Amino acid sequence: MTPVPRRKLEALAYFLGFIACIPLANWMIGHVGTVCVPQGPCLVPVAPAWGPSGHAIMAPSGVLMIGLALVLRDMVQRRLGRGVALMAIVAGAALSGAIAPPQLLIASATAFLLSELADFAVYTPLQSRGLVLAVLASSVVGLVADSLLFLWLAFGSLDYLAGQILGKLWMVLLSLPFIHWIRKRELAAS
Repeated sequence: MTPVPRRKLEALAYFLGFIACIPLANWMIGHVGTVCVPQGPCLVPVAPAWGPSGHAIMAPSGVLMIGLALVLRDMVQRRLGRGVALMAIVAGAALSGAIAPPQLLIASATAFLLSELADFAVYTPLQSRGLVLAVLASSVVGLVADSLLFLWLAFGSLDYLAGQILGKLWMVLLSLPFIHWIRKRELAAS
């Protein structure tokens, strides 16, 4: 039996991680948070209390997994190609719709599909200019699209927009040192 090359294992890990983010985000939005709004999402603080109101900026807890999904989708494309990345986006949207609570089904699937396609559209031309730049730029575009679409479709309101954007951005920023390390390792191996 021949060993599986490390790059194939990494590709599989990125793909499975990407797919796992979807059910985790949908589960978290209804079960994990410091506050759960009746008939609404469970919220987590994504920024400390700023301003005269003294309240932390809050976001639906699923934002943490969606921010990570945007980065992992880029890595799926890097290791497995555009075709697999597009299939993963479609599969992810279907999975998102299948497991989302009924009141979030359309919002979850639509926001996921369109934000990941926006991420794809930005990442694809930028990846040759630098991995970290491509991941950051595409993720920012994707997280803004996801935040606007999800909140409007799910709740008819943009009340948590700042929190949505910040929560996803935190996950993207936390991933960038890892992305930089991957790129350095790739350059050393070539």
